[in-house]
Amino acid sequence: MPTWIVNSLLVMSAFISMEVVAWLAHKYIMHGLLWRLHKDHHQPAAGQMIEHNDSFFIIFATPAIICFYLGFDDFSFPFWIAIGITLYGIAYFFIHDIFIHQRIKLLRNANSLYFKAIRRAHKMHHKHLEKENGECFGMLWAPLKYFKDAKKNA
Repeated sequence: MPTWIVNSLLVMSAFISMEVVAWLAHKYIMHGLLWRLHKDHHQPAAGQMIEHNDSFFIIFATPAIICFYLGFDDFSFPFWIAIGITLYGIAYFFIHDIFIHQRIKLLRNANSLYFKAIRRAHKMHHKHLEKENGECFGMLWAPLKYFKDAKKNA
């Protein structure tokens, strides 16, 4: 198999795997052991630009940094995994921080079926102000019912 195909598969696999990692980390770590860092994301103070929750950026970036370090000399498989993790981080920033929470006033008018479903699922997640009874822990994937609702309300 050509190297570029293997590398592309590594990037795509890492990107897709990060949604699973993010879901698990969100449900069991952010709404569990490290709730004190995530709490201000569900209960923000008025005018608060930086949240304790933003520290998760460093936590999630660490595996990519390590993989870049391990694979940079010869562009071996850790390098391509790091690319996938980094692309997921970029997608997270644009979808979660810019599109959903409007921390930067861009992408306000993105109203595709996908974006409507993602926004609704995230709103359902944020209706729970405490760490218990949460739902919709993913970022790029929303349950099918939100796509059906978005289509019905279009």
